[in-house]
Amino acid sequence: MNTLLAGLFRQCVAALGMVVGLTMLLGLAYPAAVWAISRVNTSGAEGSQIVDAAGCRMGSALIGLDPQVGPGAPDPYLHARVLGAADEPMAAGDPSASAASNQGPNSEILRTNVEARRTLIAAREGVPAAAVPADAVTGSGSGLDPHISPEYAELQVARLARENRRSPEDIRAVIDAHTEGRQWGFLGQPRVNVLEVNLALGHAPPVCGAS
Repeated sequence: MNTLLAGLFRQCVAALGMVVGLTMLLGLAYPAAVWAISRVNTSGAEGSQIVDAAGCRMGSALIGLDPQVGPGAPDPYLHARVLGAADEPMAAGDPSASAASNQGPNSEILRTNVEARRTLIAAREGVPAAAVPADAVTGSGSGLDPHISPEYAELQVARLARENRRSPEDIRAVIDAHTEGRQWGFLGQPRVNVLEVNLALGHAPPVCGAS
C-alpha cells in the first residue's frame, strides 16, 4: 500500500509540474515573446509606409494601390491586380475594407467579370485577350495585393514606354529593380511591387495631394 501511495504521489507531483511548466511556457513566455517580436519595427519609423522627401505619404509597400485614369487620359502607370471585393469588372479597391468577393469558381458573376476584365485590359495594352495573364483578371484573398506577376508587368511595358517616353529596356530595368524573388528561395512566385515601380517612374499616386 505504501508503495502504491508513493507511486501515486510521484505521478501527481509530475503532472502538477507539467501543468505549471506548460502554463509558464505557453501561457506566459510564448505570448510575451510574440508580443515583443511584434513591437520590433524593421522598416523604419514609418513601417511599411512609403513617404517622399516632402513627407507626403504615398502609400504602403504592403497594400495595393491602382492609379485610376479617366477615359482617353494618358495612362503612364503600371497597373495592379483587380483590387477590392466589389462584384464589378474593375473595382478600384478600398484599403479600409479588405475582403474577397466570395464568388466561387462556378459563379456566373465571377466568370462574366473575368471576361470583362480580360477584354478591358487587352484593349488597354493593345494585345490579344488570350495574352492577358490570370493574375490581371483576378484579385487576391484580401483584395489588396500590392504585387503583380512579372508576366503582367511585361504585358504593360509597351504602353509604359510609350506614355513615359522611355525605351522598353529602361522600363524593364525599373521593373526588374522592383521585382522580388521567391521568399527564402522556394516559397511563392516572383512578384513586382506596383507602387514602387510607379514611384520609380516618377509618378506619385493621385491620392497623395489629397492625403
